[in-house]
Amino acid sequence: MTTLMFILGIVVFAVGLLVSIAWHELGHLSTAKLFGIRVPQYMVGFGPTIWSRTKGDTEYGIKAIPLGGYIRMIGMFPPDEAGRVSARSTSPWRGMIEDARSAAFEELKPGDETRMFYTRKPWKRVIVMFAGPFMNLILAVALFLTVLMGFGIQQETTSVESVSPCVIAQSQHRDTCKKSDPASPAADAGMKAGDKIVSFGGVPTKDWNTLSDLIRESAGENVAIVVDRKGQELTLHAKIATNQVAKKDSSGTYVQGKYVKAGFLGFSAAHGVVKQDFGQSVTWMTDRVGDAVDSLVALPGKIPALWDAAFGNGPREPDSPMGIVGAARVTGEIATLDIPASQQLAMALFVVAGFNLSLFLFNMLPLLPLDGGHIAGALWESLRRNVARVLRRPDPGPFDVATLMPVAYVVAGIFVCFTILVLIADVVNPVKIS
Repeated sequence: MTTLMFILGIVVFAVGLLVSIAWHELGHLSTAKLFGIRVPQYMVGFGPTIWSRTKGDTEYGIKAIPLGGYIRMIGMFPPDEAGRVSARSTSPWRGMIEDARSAAFEELKPGDETRMFYTRKPWKRVIVMFAGPFMNLILAVALFLTVLMGFGIQQETTSVESVSPCVIAQSQHRDTCKKSDPASPAADAGMKAGDKIVSFGGVPTKDWNTLSDLIRESAGENVAIVVDRKGQELTLHAKIATNQVAKKDSSGTYVQGKYVKAGFLGFSAAHGVVKQDFGQSVTWMTDRVGDAVDSLVALPGKIPALWDAAFGNGPREPDSPMGIVGAARVTGEIATLDIPASQQLAMALFVVAGFNLSLFLFNMLPLLPLDGGHIAGALWESLRRNVARVLRRPDPGPFDVATLMPVAYVVAGIFVCFTILVLIADVVNPVKIS
């Protein structure tokens, strides 16, 4: 049964992956057609075609390897200065440029002269290339909101899991009280496991972050605490101690290894599935986008540890880069967890949402062959044309993105090597969930 659930989890991720890819390419397709660009192909996957159908002037299909997708647009690159599109140079770097240009024109038909990508104004090209990643962002936001507001997420609540009998600095990492340790305010006040804190010092406490902040800000104060105990509200009185506690960042997340002096009540909060309202969901997603950007910036620095995890004896860190195989494996593990099916589905949707957020950020990098590279080329063309107009100089014409193809091949080579490294690490030393 466990194996069957593991396989089912992988299937769920595979379907989510295919939908994400198709959705991304639909963004490119719809905007390209909106601006009158001819699109010969819309494909999900790579390799041999297993199904296709032609409608209008576009072939729609599915290919055998579901690890990507693409659309083909006529005239991605402008012709050279002589108007040639098929000349081949003996220089390998120049040859890359000319091969790219020839491929962009190989399917030209009568009437396509006005339907080529490069002939569109830069702002239209920016929209076409941005539409793909933007679709991934839309899907990520929709999935995150569905989980946060519809299912809820595991987090600390205002209910009491256990009461600490004494005050212990959290940096000491011990659970046993010494005779010299003072009794905790919660124990002195008569707080018990199972109590739900309704208000603190007259302020309603609907969520853990609010309660935690109130406690931290009340060091040395005598505070009235209203708790719900088995349906009956009781008022407890506690003098909040000053203790060394874990530091929190602006989003309420604990900073590992950092401590501050603050108010301390002395209880462990129970965890539960809590639905978020729209405002809380937006705050949560904003924080996750910030985390994702930080992870993307820190990615090169994680490669040595990833290499050690793949080929050495190094541990695989929880925040280690993870590829499609690793994400599929995690989704499979989620399906085997002893938690309600609704939470299994919610966690799987989280994985797919995170994948879409990563696709958006990654594709926005201003590097060819990524979408961001084409966006950067269109913006550069717009800038130099506007500068020429202001300075009353001749129009420099379209920017030839094909001249950057050697750089694109280098970037693609680096991406391929990194993908292979992540794949090996995902197989031999995968990231595991707890």
